Amino acid sequence: MLKHFFPILDWLPNYKRGYLSGDVSAGITVGIMLIPQGMAYALIAGLPPVYGLYTALVPNIVYAFTGSSRKLAVGPVALDSLIVASGLAAMKLATLEQYIPMALFLALFVGLLQLVMGFFKMGFLANFLSRPVVSGFTSAAALVIAVSQLKYLMGIDIEALGTLETLIEIIQNLNQINVLDFGIGLVAIVLILFFKWIHPKIPAAMLVVVLFIVGIFFFSDKIGSVSLVGTIPDGLPTFSAHTINSKQWVSVFPIALTLAFISFAEAMTMAKAVEEKSNRYYTDANQELRALGLANITGSFFQSYSANAGLSRTAVNVNEGAKTGLSSLISSLVVALTLLFLTPIFSYLPKAVLGAIILVAIYSLIDMKLPLELFRQRKDEFVLLVLTFMTTLLIGISQGIIFGVLFSLLLLLNRISKPHIAVLGRIKGTDYFKNVERFEEEVQLPPNILILRFDAQLFFGNKDYFKKELLKQVEKRKPDLQYVILNAEAINYMDSSAVASLKQTILELHARDIQFLITGAIGPIRDILHKSELVNVIGSDNIFVRTHEAVDYCESLKRKNSIQQKISLQSRTKANM
Repeated sequence: MLKHFFPILDWLPNYKRGYLSGDVSAGITVGIMLIPQGMAYALIAGLPPVYGLYTALVPNIVYAFTGSSRKLAVGPVALDSLIVASGLAAMKLATLEQYIPMALFLALFVGLLQLVMGFFKMGFLANFLSRPVVSGFTSAAALVIAVSQLKYLMGIDIEALGTLETLIEIIQNLNQINVLDFGIGLVAIVLILFFKWIHPKIPAAMLVVVLFIVGIFFFSDKIGSVSLVGTIPDGLPTFSAHTINSKQWVSVFPIALTLAFISFAEAMTMAKAVEEKSNRYYTDANQELRALGLANITGSFFQSYSANAGLSRTAVNVNEGAKTGLSSLISSLVVALTLLFLTPIFSYLPKAVLGAIILVAIYSLIDMKLPLELFRQRKDEFVLLVLTFMTTLLIGISQGIIFGVLFSLLLLLNRISKPHIAVLGRIKGTDYFKNVERFEEEVQLPPNILILRFDAQLFFGNKDYFKKELLKQVEKRKPDLQYVILNAEAINYMDSSAVASLKQTILELHARDIQFLITGAIGPIRDILHKSELVNVIGSDNIFVRTHEAVDYCESLKRKNSIQQKISLQSRTKANM
């Protein structure tokens, strides 16, 4: 039982010496990445850079003990940081002294929601984020993040909150650009890309940070005014309790719920991708919720804002050969040593360099491939992606994901309310029955028989559509039509509304002297036919196992043998009567 809630008890006793080199290498590399990334992402969240380092420490340690995925690298994340900033900005907190406690409380609230969701086994909720929604949302969020960093890159003081407002204010204040900041930012971008071009495993961001810290330290008196990170507190984060009133719980709830849902979906997407590549262990969605919840709850008491699995860091963790959560513990150690001994050095770091690191990092979030693919293949999903993208970009981060999910559900409802219906015909010389629209020249279509296949469950949302399409086909065939055969192989459920509608439809057909037959009904549907007594309306002799048997009956009144009769009517309900 303990192993289920603390997966470290599963892998630590079975730890192999061969894992150590990969875990150490990955841990050190990810730890080095976390330092500049953490500081940069804290700026996105509207927090002092040191809070990014705090967020890279305690949550990562807690996740190493509780996470079911052994390779996720937990810490500050660009997208989550942006959600924190946009959510808290709407609360109009006047000072940094008010903003910081609220950001830490938000992490606590997010953690509590994730923990509750995990214990109530709500991991399935991640399935409601469809691929077009995720793509549209992350691409728009990447652009929002990019715009938010332009002020650091250009050295312009901007107070606007919205994306469009920020862009307008930047354009209006182009004459106030700090040339030094802008030059440093551009050079930093070029250097990061150059180092990555030389070799993908080079810690490009950290190298650039070191180069500029050294340059500013030795030449600051010669190059003029540069916007620096400034003094960073040294030492490990200390424990601090939350002092939040009931009104703040209510005001933070919507953004906490959004962040809890999105961060979990992000983490599970990465965990599943890692799982598919390694194929050695199973990621438990509900345990991931509990692990992230505990990481955020614990971290919030040690000055950490909302943490999550980072895409780039997880990729590096895997590529460097991480095998277990030990790599996360080692990366946390690197961050802890930085907080203890190296924070004074980072006071010389230009903010433009952090902006450059973010701009390069978020470029990978912009997905151009999927929109083009959907535009060619699935126009409805392309529209869904665009709607999510525009809502996120122009209205807001929280609204983007909420409306994206709603758009997905509306699209789903539209599909299931009007599912695919096919008129079948016999392929000449065979017992195969296929869609006449796909095999127009190869099928035989007797004028007195209509064979219809309904490719979905039959329920209150599509019963009227089913009846309308069936009667439309009946009208096309009159006055020759004598038999309607429903191929029910694809129908896996019928609710009471559908049963009542089907009864009425069958009686209407009988009034026209048209016989109704069902073929291919699976076990659960046969149970429903018996429970609802629909079998009496249809007639036991009109229920068949295979379509060709029903057609043979219609053409030559060939009756079923005893085996066919038994199988076509088999039902648990009937067996228990």
